[in-house]
Amino acid sequence: MGTNDIFILAIESSCDETSAAVIADGKVLNNIVATQSVHEKYGGVVPELASRAHQENLVPVVQEAIVSSGISKDRLSAVAFTRGPGLMGSLLVGVSFAKALAYAQNIPLIEVNHMNAHILAHFIEEPRPEFPFICLTVSGGHTQLVLVKDHLDMKVIGETQDDAVGEAFDKTAKLLGLPYPGGPLIDKYAREGDPKSFQFPITRMPELNYSFSGIKTAVLYFLRDKLKENPGFIDENLADLCASIQYSLVEMLLIKLKAAVKKYGVKEVAIAGGVSANTGLRDALTQLAEKKGWNLYIPKFEYCTDNAAMIAMAAHYKYLKGEFSSMDVTPLAKMKI
Repeated sequence: MGTNDIFILAIESSCDETSAAVIADGKVLNNIVATQSVHEKYGGVVPELASRAHQENLVPVVQEAIVSSGISKDRLSAVAFTRGPGLMGSLLVGVSFAKALAYAQNIPLIEVNHMNAHILAHFIEEPRPEFPFICLTVSGGHTQLVLVKDHLDMKVIGETQDDAVGEAFDKTAKLLGLPYPGGPLIDKYAREGDPKSFQFPITRMPELNYSFSGIKTAVLYFLRDKLKENPGFIDENLADLCASIQYSLVEMLLIKLKAAVKKYGVKEVAIAGGVSANTGLRDALTQLAEKKGWNLYIPKFEYCTDNAAMIAMAAHYKYLKGEFSSMDVTPLAKMKI
């Protein structure tokens, strides 16, 4: 590596994963992630506990990222961090650390939008999508269709008007008595079930927007009525219930994605965010892409969930454009692409 190489340390702390990564000239060298298990017994992420865990995890995670990269902090060109969207307390831990390190090393600070970074995870490794492409970004907090014209030129063309699809997975899983996080468990049991066993509503919103609150209510009333007739209904039908719920959620996602591809005449299609790790969605999308002749891009599992490698990738492109933040930058719980 030469003397003019661009080395960026990136920090991700938007929710309940503490992560750090080092990128060298656009090549991610590592991706260190500390997952918080403290939230499981509460059935969801507790913001106060999340920020405390970030305070405990951040220094060792950053230390490991720097040491394993083989690059000393004195050679860093910039420090990047997630500014938002996310939990305010969690974001604050990452922002404060990044500011302190950048100030101490006298190097630039780069703020990154968490949702832009999910999309730019596609540029960590080959194959990389060609511009323009449409990205379906699906996570616990967001569901968006994004037209991506360049690394830093993105436009949201459709999004959920209420719950995110990841939230719908977790909430329906809770109704089935599954522990948090329930989304991956619905995916697991769905593989053994029949997706046509039970019918749940496919909510149709205007234009390219989504709504996922209706299916949660439908599942709630459906289970209430069935459990009155048979208290063992959920246990006896768990796999089929999971498969049917997952089928409806995936179908809603794909209906709008197909409409977006048709409207914008784009054949390059990508998926990003934590829910893109769902095998039911991946399989359905792969089959649809083959049928429609799309070029489909699905990131590795490790780059689907919250991680600093994607923050590093976004920061690399911002560094090349000279897009730096001032030291008075503050986190934003809500932040649009």
